[in-house]
Amino acid sequence: MRTMNTILTTQCDDDVGLIAKITGLCHQHNLNITRNNEFVDKDAQRFFMRTELSGVISDDFLPSLAELLPDGAELALHSSEKTKVVLLATKEAHCLGGVLLKQFEKALNIEVLAVIANYADLAPLAAGFGVPFHVVSHEGLSRAEHDQKVGDLIASYQPDIIGLAKYMRILSPEFVARFEGKIINIHHSFLPAFIGAKPYHQAFERGVKIIGATAHFVNNELDEGPIILQDVTHVSHADTAEMMAKMGKDVEKTVFCKALQLASEHKLFINGNRTVVFA
Repeated sequence: MRTMNTILTTQCDDDVGLIAKITGLCHQHNLNITRNNEFVDKDAQRFFMRTELSGVISDDFLPSLAELLPDGAELALHSSEKTKVVLLATKEAHCLGGVLLKQFEKALNIEVLAVIANYADLAPLAAGFGVPFHVVSHEGLSRAEHDQKVGDLIASYQPDIIGLAKYMRILSPEFVARFEGKIINIHHSFLPAFIGAKPYHQAFERGVKIIGATAHFVNNELDEGPIILQDVTHVSHADTAEMMAKMGKDVEKTVFCKALQLASEHKLFINGNRTVVFA
């Protein structure tokens, strides 16, 4: 039995009366619904619901609910415990530092179990927050070999989410499949735009008036996974590429932290190549 506040997440094929079936069973089990969000993708005929519950949840609650819903319904109960996260990094400090500071301030509902990087540059940053730091060098290894080593280390921590805090490596299909639906990346622009090297120099050359960042789930298409969150900051003709890069890093850090927070609150659902994000 669960006696703490609990979040129920539901996704299944759409059907008549789904909300009534779910809330009715909650009533039968004497569970109080303190918050509820639902959405129907009419094109895909797919139903999504996030329900915050208080009360004692018996072991037969989920099996009973599954019997009421369409075949293949995906149901899960999430406790109020912090979401376990492993962060991957390379040399850029802003996103990693932003997350570690937010965790220190208890502003995120996450626990960073470890930081894994292919260089040692950020070891002092992780050490300052008391977070284990591991270097898994890519030197002399194929991409598949390196990903295998990194993946094995990640698996030893059993995280709920893997955050790519400016991890500048393309992940192999085997790695992505191993942690499907768990990898969140931060990208330095709206996708797909200014892909490749020196994105802020590209933006400067094009005379853009806004720059932004995109957090997304990772799939096998480079920087084209389901988008979670985006934000922008305004720039002008007076801003240099270096100034844009500094402003862009602030946006990246904010968007990345917000995406991890949404994941930790179980407000994200992958819906094909899109997401359902409950506020």
